[in-house]
Amino acid sequence: MSGVVVIGAGQAGASLVAKLRAEGYAGSITLIGAEPVLPYQRPPLSKKYLLGEMVLERLYLRPESFYAEAGIDLRLGVRVTGIDRAVQEVVMGEERLGYQHLVLTTGSLPRRLPAAIGGDLGGVHVVRTLADVDAMAPGFVAGARVLIVGGGYIGLEAAAVAASRGMQVTLVEMAERILQRVAAKETSDYFRALHGQHGVDIREGVGLERLLGAGRVSGARLTDGSEIDLDMVIVGVGILPDTALAEAAGLETQNGIVVDAQGRTSDPAIWAAGDCASFPHGDGLLRLESVPNAIDMAECVAGNIMGKGQEYVPQPWFWSDQYDVKLQITGLSTGYDRIVTRDGGEAVSFWYFRGDQLLAVDAMNDPRAYMVGKRLIDAGKSADPAIVADAGADLKPLLKP
Repeated sequence: MSGVVVIGAGQAGASLVAKLRAEGYAGSITLIGAEPVLPYQRPPLSKKYLLGEMVLERLYLRPESFYAEAGIDLRLGVRVTGIDRAVQEVVMGEERLGYQHLVLTTGSLPRRLPAAIGGDLGGVHVVRTLADVDAMAPGFVAGARVLIVGGGYIGLEAAAVAASRGMQVTLVEMAERILQRVAAKETSDYFRALHGQHGVDIREGVGLERLLGAGRVSGARLTDGSEIDLDMVIVGVGILPDTALAEAAGLETQNGIVVDAQGRTSDPAIWAAGDCASFPHGDGLLRLESVPNAIDMAECVAGNIMGKGQEYVPQPWFWSDQYDVKLQITGLSTGYDRIVTRDGGEAVSFWYFRGDQLLAVDAMNDPRAYMVGKRLIDAGKSADPAIVADAGADLKPLLKP
């Protein structure tokens, strides 16, 4: 029987196998990836890679030689078709592979438009994999007309790249405002203004009724009755945890694969980490979609496979690059009741409070505010709103005991 088998060769899977070897795990390790390429980082895909500023090799998390030298059996372009829990085997078509520990790092899948409204037309793209970005890259030419469906961070990043290429960009968001699900009104207002300065036509409270075209998209009819001519469409309406294998195997799922505080699923021989995993947090379950969570949770699970018995405690942080603005986010803003703004001109940050407790910080081109906020939140401390609001005040005293 094999030692550890990992299904999913993204950030979490690659981090987990590397951590196992770094911690001295001596058993066999197999990493299985459905994509036919080495494990790679996703964030640059829709930015530097799409813009041609980063070559493919720089996307790779580690060179191919690392896996061979570490004794990791890397199987790429292989799709797992099932998990036989009774005999602890992974099924890959006609092949079976035994495991002592199985880890699901299957990540997430992009939501797609239904075929009934034209989602299967040529020229309609999602932004998730290397193949997705390679498919859309030829359409990123000056003057091309693109519709972005969805005003979350993926949609806004795609809009920024398209506008930077001189494309005619229209973005529609069904909710009242962009970023409504993930950020305060102040952050939405900031990015709406930023995109407006770059010529992006943002339409809020407007959805897509259907795409138009025969074989290939040529236009769109929106829910306000308007029609626009198009050359391509990018769909950024969120992602879903990839739980198909877990569900078929009878594992507990709830907005992801349910795990305990150490990363075990409802089957003690199977673990999960990253985008696909829902873990205990407060009185419920939390699922985080971020690179830091994928790395930290995977490394925690690797330690627990080796018997460390560690509980996973997330320290959430995220980032987004749009034009010349770097947004850095720390904490989770759920449940905030007021925003304190720190406006230093080029550097702006929004601080989320619930009562007197600091929950999160959105920092635009303000790494100092981000770092102070992160250290406070990670330590369970708060901040004096008066100091935060004074852009001329030094934030460092907030870190003193």
